[in-house]
Amino acid sequence: MTATVRHPRLMQPLQLRGHTLRNRIVFGAHTNNMSDLGLPGPRTHGYLLERALGGAAMIVCEPVPVHRTGVLTRGNFRHESDAIIQPFQRITEDVKAAGSVIVQQLYHVGAHGDSDLSFQPHWSPSGAASYHDSDGSHRMTQAEIEELIAAHIAAAVRARRAGFQGVEVWAAYHSLLDQFWTPWSNTRDDQWGGSLENRTRFSRTIIEGIRRACGDDFIIGLAVSVSDAHSVTLSVEALGEIIALHDATGHVDYVTVGHGGYLDFERLMPTFLFAEKLTAPATEIFKGLVKHAVITSEAHIRTPDNAESVIASGQADLVSIVRGQIADPHLANKTAAGRADDVRGCISCNQMCWGRRSRDYWISCLINPSAGREFEWGGDRFSPAAEPQDVLVVGAGPAGLEAARAAAERGHRVEIAEAMPQIGGQFRLAGLQPRRAQILDLLDWYERQFTRLGVNLRLNSFLEEDDLAAHPARQIILATGSLPDPDGRQRWLPAEPRLPGIDLGNVWSAEEVMRREARLGDTVIVYDEGGNWRGGGTAMALAEQGRKVILVTPDPYVGREITRTSADGPLRARLARAGAVFHTEHVIARWHGNGATIRSLLTGEETTLAASALVMATTNMAFDPFPETLPGKVLHRIGDCAAPRLAAYAFHEGRRIALDL
Repeated sequence: MTATVRHPRLMQPLQLRGHTLRNRIVFGAHTNNMSDLGLPGPRTHGYLLERALGGAAMIVCEPVPVHRTGVLTRGNFRHESDAIIQPFQRITEDVKAAGSVIVQQLYHVGAHGDSDLSFQPHWSPSGAASYHDSDGSHRMTQAEIEELIAAHIAAAVRARRAGFQGVEVWAAYHSLLDQFWTPWSNTRDDQWGGSLENRTRFSRTIIEGIRRACGDDFIIGLAVSVSDAHSVTLSVEALGEIIALHDATGHVDYVTVGHGGYLDFERLMPTFLFAEKLTAPATEIFKGLVKHAVITSEAHIRTPDNAESVIASGQADLVSIVRGQIADPHLANKTAAGRADDVRGCISCNQMCWGRRSRDYWISCLINPSAGREFEWGGDRFSPAAEPQDVLVVGAGPAGLEAARAAAERGHRVEIAEAMPQIGGQFRLAGLQPRRAQILDLLDWYERQFTRLGVNLRLNSFLEEDDLAAHPARQIILATGSLPDPDGRQRWLPAEPRLPGIDLGNVWSAEEVMRREARLGDTVIVYDEGGNWRGGGTAMALAEQGRKVILVTPDPYVGREITRTSADGPLRARLARAGAVFHTEHVIARWHGNGATIRSLLTGEETTLAASALVMATTNMAFDPFPETLPGKVLHRIGDCAAPRLAAYAFHEGRRIALDL
């Protein structure tokens, strides 16, 4: 099926201030944290260029802080510095040569700064509290307001000199401009507060100044966001009035509409727990209000089919697909070629994109480990192997799947053997948890890729040492995964080699639960040692099946490990709504067969809880039944069989070994 039949509206070009966008797909602004001492280097270059080569119509580069008081991350580009111009010129030239329009986002977070990085007070309209940390902010003087207006304009001029074809002025997520717009955070009684005209004076003055300084052929975008989590944030109607006011000037060429903000951070990068196409209803309203600007819908538009439906239904003129193009940088080209089924779909996990950014690392992707390594690995494109070889992969979990696929992409002759009747291993079990079926979609994608690449997939094939020795392949990749600890050891009971009482029965692993092998009864204790989806997602599945769930964790709160993905709050909310009970900072002191004694890590106090079953989500153990070496074979151990870890590292090692063959 060709793109003109399946995605005709998405592939239509669009004119923007004299520049031609080759389709309607935008790679929107996001903090990738890839700067090198504040300058764009090879990592930034490769990351942005890969999406241009992949067919994105417009790329909105990582935001640059306009002022010293706006620095937010360790990876931010240098503020107020011409040193960024020359290195950016190399990037913009290559991106434009690849066919993409490129603009740069300009930002200031206002009250929600990070003094650990800026070593400056946070500047805001009215001196309100930060929702980024526990700090307060500084109410700007008239002179400081004028200083920030000048800083925005200077940053735009700098962007033009660097070869950008426009800028996107950031007013989303309750940032500085949004703080001026919102009466709750702008209590000023001068020309910058009160009436709508006064509250928008700051942003309108900035945009008018950029237009005068940068000329009529320079694109100016405006980034906003919708949020209904709190009554104090702008309603869709109020935001629509602000958009119409800016549109009436004729200076704003597009408005991109995101979701959530600093007051409801979990919605800003929505995980799989949220619906898709979150801002499409709002962008449909805004489209009816503007006369000049085009409207971009973003937030959980993951797939070409999502995007086509938004454009075809008239809900927006453009779509911003960020995580979808992190996961598959060639999404646009595949769609244009009628190969949308070959797009590797984002699974909305946030683990390596926002999950790494939240820890102030440069971002990557769980299912596309080349993200952020394009300058080292050649992007999500594969150079042919100098000498194609026969390769045997043992195990079809994440590590084995990616090793087999990437090796076959390079021209190796690949066979993959899996002991189970389906691919995916424990990753498939994660896909059976509530709202995580995107994982199952990814596994279907791998099977389609194996068919396309000629990979020989053998299911129900448990291989032993003799099978490896007899196989014609010299290169053998062992990706046999890991198994639950049969002794139920707990990290915070280090002196106990086994869970006391485990021999009484009714103790199960999370894997046995998700495989429906466990006989659980009505009341289940889930011991979640990792603070991740293995324990929390299993508890959610059980609670939403109607069982009474008691979640015990040694952590100070449920979902600690997934805090980095901003999904811990929604997980706790779903568990609470389903009636789950939490016991934090506790361990399982003893299992009694019909209940457990739990012990507080704070006081040592013990409490006995009645339960029909205990589910232990503790650290797994590597499963590696093969000898260290085999005569005539080169053995490579990857993924959990090397060391049990999160899925991201299994995908990474699978890609890495395939590139090394």
